[in-house]
Amino acid sequence: MEQAMIDSIRNCAVPFEDFHEFDVILREIDQQRLVLLGESSHGTSEFYKIRAELSKRLILEKGFTFIAVEGDWPACQAVNQYIKGWDRQHTHARDVVQAFNRWPTWMWANEEIVEFIEWLKQYNQTQPREKQVGFYGIDVYSLWESMDELLRYLKKTNSPELEAVRDAFACFEPFNRQPEKYGVSAAFYQEDCRDEVVKLLTDICLKRNCYFDDVESGLNLEVNALITANAENYYRTMVTDDTESWNIRDRHMVEVLNRIMTFFSHKAKGVVWEHNTHVGDARATDMADEGMVNVGQILREQEGAEQVYIIGFGTHRGSVIAASRWGDDFKIMITPPAEAGSWEDLMYKAGASNKILIFNENNKELFNQPVGHRAIGVVYSPKYEHLGNYVPSKMSERYNAFIYVTNTKALQPLEVEIAFL
Repeated sequence: MEQAMIDSIRNCAVPFEDFHEFDVILREIDQQRLVLLGESSHGTSEFYKIRAELSKRLILEKGFTFIAVEGDWPACQAVNQYIKGWDRQHTHARDVVQAFNRWPTWMWANEEIVEFIEWLKQYNQTQPREKQVGFYGIDVYSLWESMDELLRYLKKTNSPELEAVRDAFACFEPFNRQPEKYGVSAAFYQEDCRDEVVKLLTDICLKRNCYFDDVESGLNLEVNALITANAENYYRTMVTDDTESWNIRDRHMVEVLNRIMTFFSHKAKGVVWEHNTHVGDARATDMADEGMVNVGQILREQEGAEQVYIIGFGTHRGSVIAASRWGDDFKIMITPPAEAGSWEDLMYKAGASNKILIFNENNKELFNQPVGHRAIGVVYSPKYEHLGNYVPSKMSERYNAFIYVTNTKALQPLEVEIAFL
């Protein structure tokens, strides 16, 4: 089977050397409303550069209107305000990304994303307001930061919803911005803030039309309230059920995407940047056996597979930014050659050049046998990656296309003062 798959890759893949050579992918994208761009690690320079180049072309040639990333909504709002010209304080993206001060900072505070943010700002300066591209974070982690944003805005506007935010804030205050402490208290001692956050979300959503203005205040309030409710649920659940907390997180990310699409009257077309484990359809992996869902699966089910185009990424060897343990300082680690028999190993054996492989009706059957597919997170141990870094995947069912780079190098992080919350 291995040699047959190597031969199939060799026959079907298109080589590329320049990061602008993506015509083969652009020809596949026509009516889709969502393009999901993966990565097999959170610390690989080439993945960020390729996603940026693809995103630029999707904006320029296909009319895509926003970028959504696996990041915090409040920090990404700083970027959104900068690229749309609403931020009069900062003069360069390098200053704006200081907002990404929660570990792992390197995911968005890096040289590669700075260059892309500057491009987005320059592009928006040539567009009328209604055609400017947005930049949004769709993750669930920013519980306290989102409450901070709600408090700040509702105080400024003297809103009647301010009391609901204060109640929620007061409920969480004893946990000293430590989500693990809240999770234990909520899961084992029934000391939770569920009622407060549900009331907050309800109050904000009932009055959301009152906050619409030229700087997206209504959307900002609604999503921060949604994060407060879903993050409470996530942190309460993660202590006792890893599978369900994963599902809460990925459902949340889809819900935020839906709020963005609705806010722009369903005219929006989004490019989503997340790890392969989020964008690659979970039904084509062993995640499904564990009862896990993900963004790619949910969006295909919700929108219809023809409306969603998913691109996976991978590499054979190189270097990567990661940490040895959660919360530790990042370091540059060597990414060893891919494990024998893995998808990345087969791609390498089919020829050492960079490749793009489009999965279509003519070749899907050739690539629908489960094969180990490398996944590197923010915590990584190259020495032990064979014990848990390969996800059995039916590649042609998991993705619509795959971008393979033989030799990759680590991201270039910026110095950011980390906020330990």
